[in-house]
Amino acid sequence: MNEFEKDVQSKRNDLLDSGVGFIVSFVGFSLIWVIATIVEVASR
Repeated sequence: MNEFEKDVQSKRNDLLDSGVGFIVSFVGFSLIWVIATIVEVASR
């Protein structure tokens, strides 16, 4: 067994971290898209 597998720093579930990362990036890109759409509509 690898020595790093014996003493892990975090015992949390990786699925939760992956989900939080996906949601944060999705909300961030959605916010950028909404702002760009507002600017485009306002410039007409």
